[in-house]
Amino acid sequence: MLKYDLKRPPDPKEWLALDEGQRTNLIAGYHGSAGEKLPNPQLYAICHTIVENQIAMGEEILVRNIRRLMKEGLDRHEASHAVGSVLVEQIYHPLHAGSPDADINKRYARKPESLTAEK
Repeated sequence: MLKYDLKRPPDPKEWLALDEGQRTNLIAGYHGSAGEKLPNPQLYAICHTIVENQIAMGEEILVRNIRRLMKEGLDRHEASHAVGSVLVEQIYHPLHAGSPDADINKRYARKPESLTAEK
């Protein structure tokens, strides 16, 4: 896999055959070639990589919600941003509250259900 386009899903087997650094570099390269100015390109690419990994692994809740958001009018990139925002929120708040929450995985699994294209 030499090229990545967030608007089209990569072949899951090819994607998962890459190491994490290669995946992140492909996503960072995609955004760099699109001329996007990001405050923290590496962190941004890592979040996208996590979401893309979960899609490739067939995480049903995530896949279902990405599809639902796309039916509501978002493109794949926008739907990935929506789900990625949930991921970042679920990581950020417990870390800054000073007490990691044991139910972070349960909350992350439920939270995408509340996303809508309008939100």
